[in-house]
Amino acid sequence: MGKNRKVSSSREDQAPDENGFDMVKISMTAGALAGAVARFVVGPLDVIKIRFQVQLEPITAVGAAPSKYKSLAHAFKTIVKEEGIQALWRGTIPGQLLTIPYTAVQFMTLQHCKHIALDHGLATHSVTPFLSGALAGAAGTVASYPFDLLRTTLAAQGEPKVYAGMLDAARGIMKESGVRGLYRGMGITVLEIMPYAALQFGLYDVFNSIADDMRRGDRMYIGEQKLNSKGGRKESANEPLPSSALQSFICGLAAGALAKLGTHPLDVVKKRFQVAGLQRSAAYGERVSSQVAASFLMCLQSIAQKEGLGGFYKGAMPSLLKAAPSAAVTFACYDFFLRTLTARKDEKAAAAAMATTGNKASAPRLH
Repeated sequence: MGKNRKVSSSREDQAPDENGFDMVKISMTAGALAGAVARFVVGPLDVIKIRFQVQLEPITAVGAAPSKYKSLAHAFKTIVKEEGIQALWRGTIPGQLLTIPYTAVQFMTLQHCKHIALDHGLATHSVTPFLSGALAGAAGTVASYPFDLLRTTLAAQGEPKVYAGMLDAARGIMKESGVRGLYRGMGITVLEIMPYAALQFGLYDVFNSIADDMRRGDRMYIGEQKLNSKGGRKESANEPLPSSALQSFICGLAAGALAKLGTHPLDVVKKRFQVAGLQRSAAYGERVSSQVAASFLMCLQSIAQKEGLGGFYKGAMPSLLKAAPSAAVTFACYDFFLRTLTARKDEKAAAAAMATTGNKASAPRLH
């Protein structure tokens, strides 16, 4: 099996740059903007997903205590009826504070990994996008984890509220568990995000390469028809293709969906760690005890024994409905912002070069 693959040369963030540091900064900015847009769009689905994931009662088990939320539509109606439409965006501020640094650091790290791979001749290796994605996901998680925990806590608490807001939640958690409490569950989160990010970025790269091959084949076929009828230059199979926001959206949608399906059970365990001991209303079901979330294996055993295999896929539908469009919007927006910022940088560089050339031309000659 070959280790190398064809990489699309149309991606600005994959091309060598005279100033790699500039491209890293641009990737960081584009990632932050893309993450902010995606986070706002999928916020309601994230709240619904979290409510399902921290609900201990089996959804369909006979003889079990009735579960608070029975379906995606039921959860949506119940939350709006009991808490108001604004509850669907509960945790938005810590969510944005999580997403913006996460996507910024993630894409910055991804860009840095690509430069390292390029320097060592590994840019076209089939493992590179998967490994780069895993490292980027881990870096983004470590940089933004406290906001992830606060967002989960605020979204899971329901009514009446345990914490009034993000600062109140941070103070309450630190008072009870110290600063370490803000990092509760980070180990399982990194364990979850690395395979997820690896699959997301790796599959996105694979799907993009396939789409580029299809587009390039169509362009070459059309070019051959024009060449046969009118004459002219035949297009090369390796010529760069213009970036397509629609292609980025579709490839991101598919990659995000498959990555989430493969790692959702780890996400459920992570959420249990994050809300362990949260004193929320009994109307939302049994709370997650701190003893159950004492270790990764203990949490796995508790879910398997009490909730069955289905417990690991609680919230899978809203999670999938959130992850897929979130990845699609993130990649499409990232591609747009990256092209915009890169074009602006190139324009400034061209203007500076012209100004320098003009100054040299107008300078008086010394005899």
